[in-house]
Amino acid sequence: MNWLRRILAILTKEFIQMRRDRLTFGMMIVVPVVQLALFGFAINSDPRHLPTLLYLEDNSAIVRSLTAGLQNSTYFDITGQVSTAEAATRALQSGDAAFVVTVPAGFTRAMLRGDRPQLLIEADASDPSAASNAVAMLDQIATSALKQDLKGEWAGLAQGPPPVDIVVHRMYNPEGISQYNIVPGLLGVILTMTMIMITSIAMTRETERGNMENLLAMPARPWEVMAGKITPYVGVGLIQTGIVLLAAYYIFHVPFVGSPWIMALGVGLFIIANLAVGFTFSTIARSQMQAMQMTFFFFLPSILLSGFMFPFRGMPGWAQDIGQIFPLTHFLRVVRGVMLKGADFHALWPNIWPMLVFIVAAMTVAMLRYRSTLD
Repeated sequence: MNWLRRILAILTKEFIQMRRDRLTFGMMIVVPVVQLALFGFAINSDPRHLPTLLYLEDNSAIVRSLTAGLQNSTYFDITGQVSTAEAATRALQSGDAAFVVTVPAGFTRAMLRGDRPQLLIEADASDPSAASNAVAMLDQIATSALKQDLKGEWAGLAQGPPPVDIVVHRMYNPEGISQYNIVPGLLGVILTMTMIMITSIAMTRETERGNMENLLAMPARPWEVMAGKITPYVGVGLIQTGIVLLAAYYIFHVPFVGSPWIMALGVGLFIIANLAVGFTFSTIARSQMQAMQMTFFFFLPSILLSGFMFPFRGMPGWAQDIGQIFPLTHFLRVVRGVMLKGADFHALWPNIWPMLVFIVAAMTVAMLRYRSTLD
């Protein structure tokens, strides 16, 4: 029975090691729970309640029935009206609206004459999957909404084709090419994974190799250590950015219609935000393995809740609130806004300042946790 005692001894040793390595044991329990919660409750490939603005040049009872039908369908959430076409374009560029419904002047008169007037739907198609189901339901919604109004002498209009010609303009990606949405998003995913992992492992490696004593002996403040450690990786991130953007433009033919300076600002802030997270993880982890585990724990909800893999507006409110915390969520809107929409700084500012706040918060936590001694 000596073999059994030896196995029990090794087994006891492993249990003791697991008890000591609480971070790894916690990850083993928490990660499956997070995956169940995200995939079971947060992920939804059929987004509804999409923010919709109205641009009305005709406001009759029939028009009101149409807008009420859109609202009651649960696909569209009427959030307000705009008074100019320029305001509608700005709302689509900034992401404040997923759809703009334009009702032209004389719409009601033309419909009652049987002329099938056009109802213009401008859709933000930078993410084709987010709007596809809602667009597919438009004819059915319009026909159902007008049933109560087309009675009596107008009953004939309810027979045959829909009395309204719905024209959908898929803005920013009219052909629905998936690469236009995925490839720019890959830039954020790649930077998130590499920048956090490289920085956290680099600092943890200093401790494992016994070099931390030398760093602590230097007359350098914590922020100076952080700046010195993460600055080289900013250059690495910029090289990665250049490779992805060149491939996006020349291989996948993704358009780049916006300002390169706004793009550079967004990339710079995003790289710094991820490096700050990596430095923060290095102050918590005690080994490179723990640093990699923490990177994965941050990366998983970041990629699932940012809108990269699944439509952001398809998630429930609580999941969207969590997703707003991650810098990847805002960076995806910036990079897609610049490359596909040609959005200006004013339209993208609502997604730039959250990255600034995140950088300050992550750096503050890192500085507070940075150990001035080895004790």
